[in-house]
Amino acid sequence: MDAAAEIISLRAQLAEREAELATARAELTGAHLLIEQYKAQLHKLRRMQFGRSSEVLDAQIEQLELQLEDLEEAEAARVAAAPQSRLTRSPAVRKPLPAHLPREDVMYPAAETCPNCGGTHLVKLGEDITEVLEKIPARLKVIRYVRPKLSCRSCETITQAPAPDLPIEKGRPGPGLLAHVVVSKYLDGLPLYRQSAILAREGVEIERATLADWVGHAAWWLAPLAATIGAHVKTAPVIHTDDTPVPLLSPGLGRTRTGRLWVYLADERSWQGPRPTAAWYRFSPDRKGERPRDHLAEFEGTIQADAYTGYGALTRESGAPGRNAPRIQHAACWAHARRKLFDEFERTKSPIAQEALRRIGELYAIEAQISGESAEKREQVRQEQARPLLAELKRYLQEQRRRLSAKTNLAKAINYALGRWEGLCLYTTDGRVGIDNNPAERALRGIAITRKNYLFLGSEAGGERAAIIYTVLETAKLNGLDPEAYLANVIDRMAKGHPATRLKELLPWNWSMEKSAADQATAVLS
Repeated sequence: MDAAAEIISLRAQLAEREAELATARAELTGAHLLIEQYKAQLHKLRRMQFGRSSEVLDAQIEQLELQLEDLEEAEAARVAAAPQSRLTRSPAVRKPLPAHLPREDVMYPAAETCPNCGGTHLVKLGEDITEVLEKIPARLKVIRYVRPKLSCRSCETITQAPAPDLPIEKGRPGPGLLAHVVVSKYLDGLPLYRQSAILAREGVEIERATLADWVGHAAWWLAPLAATIGAHVKTAPVIHTDDTPVPLLSPGLGRTRTGRLWVYLADERSWQGPRPTAAWYRFSPDRKGERPRDHLAEFEGTIQADAYTGYGALTRESGAPGRNAPRIQHAACWAHARRKLFDEFERTKSPIAQEALRRIGELYAIEAQISGESAEKREQVRQEQARPLLAELKRYLQEQRRRLSAKTNLAKAINYALGRWEGLCLYTTDGRVGIDNNPAERALRGIAITRKNYLFLGSEAGGERAAIIYTVLETAKLNGLDPEAYLANVIDRMAKGHPATRLKELLPWNWSMEKSAADQATAVLS
C-alpha cells in the first residue's frame, strides 16, 4: 500500500471514530437531559406527596425512582465503556467523607531510586491521599456471659455473680440487635418476615413470631419515655398536628379498616424557642373528633393544622357564648390553601390561579427572610409586610370568586381559602406560629412512605406500640441522633435498672453517647 492509500485509510478510520464519538456524546447528552427531566418531575411529585392526595402519587414516584435508577446506571455504563482519553465527563461535586468514620491507611512503598536517572537521593515533597468509602459487612456475634460458681471450703456457701440484666429476661437479643430490628421495621419499612429471611441467610434461624416478641418488649421499655415526650410536647405554646391513615386488621372479617396515626410536634427552631424539638405520636382506630380532643385535653395554646372539622371541638368556646374564651386557637395552613390553587393551575393553566399563587409566593418570601429570627421580630415583620399583602390577596380572591360559577373547581379552591381566612391570617399576630403545617407533614413522611410495607397493623394494640416507637425514634432523629445507637443504649440502661426518677436523662435532647458511657462507668465503679 502506497503512502496516499494509507493516508486515505487512516482518514476513513478517523472519520469513523469521530462519528462514533459524536454518537456517544449525543446519547450521553440525551440521557443527561432525560435524567434532569425526570428529576424535576420527581421533585414536583415529592412536593405534592404529603397532602390529601398523596396516596395516588406514591406509584408515580416509585416508577420515576426506578426509571431514574435505570437511566443513571445506563449513563454510568456508557461512560465506563467510552475511551477515557476521548470522551470526558464533568466530575461530580463530592462532599468530603464524614470525619467520624474510622480510617484505615494503605501505605504505598516509596521509590528507593529515581526511575529517570537511578539516583538514590530522593526528598519527600508531600503526598496525595485518595479516600475510598468501603463497606464492612455487618456480622452477628454471640456474647457469652461467663459467671464462675464458687464454693467456700469453710462454710460451703456457693457464690456466683448475678445474671446479666438483659432487655428480655432469659431472651437472646442484645440491646443492639433489638434496636436494629425495631429501627429496620419502623424507620426502614422492613417487615419482620423479611428480617427473618435476612437473618436466615446469615445462618441464624429466628422466626418472625420471635422477632415480634422482641418488638413488643421494646415498646414496653419505651412506653414511659414516650409518655414523658408527650408531656413535654403539651407544654409548648404552639403544636403542629396532622394525621395519616394506616390499615388496621378487622378481627374475624379477613379484611382491613382504616386507623389513624396522629402526630403532635413541638418545633421552635424557626423562632429561637427554648424547648427541644419533639414529636409525639398517638394511634386511634378511627378519625372521630374526640380523638384529638382527648389527646390534647391538657393543652392550652395554638394548634397548626389542616381544615379537618374534628379540630372544631378544641377551639369552640366553653360555657355560655362570649363567657369563656377557647383555650386552643386553630392556625390554618397556607400550604393546603396553596395546594388547591396549584392543582387547579396545573390542570387548567388558569391565570386567576396563577396570580393567586404569585401573591402567596410573596408571603412565603417574607417567611424565608425571617426564619430563625425571634418571635418578636417575626411578628413585627409580618405586621408590616405580610398584613398588607394578605388584605390585597383577600380582595383579589373575593373579586374573582364573584365572577365564577360556584360549581367550578377554581371557585371551590378560592372558597377554601376565604372560608378559613381568619385562621390563615393568625400567624401574623404571633411570631411563634408558622405560615403552614409542613413540619407536621414532614413528621409523618416516613410513615407515609413505609406503611405499605407493613401490609397492615394487626390490632389496635399494635397501633399503640407503633405510636410509642415512632415517638422515641422520630424525636431522636429530630435531635440529630442516630436512632439505632440511641435506642440500643437507652434500652440497655433501662434494662440495667436506670431509676424511673431520672427518666428525663434518657430523653433525646439530654442524651449523648459520651455522657451515657461516663454514667455507666460511674455506675460500675460504685
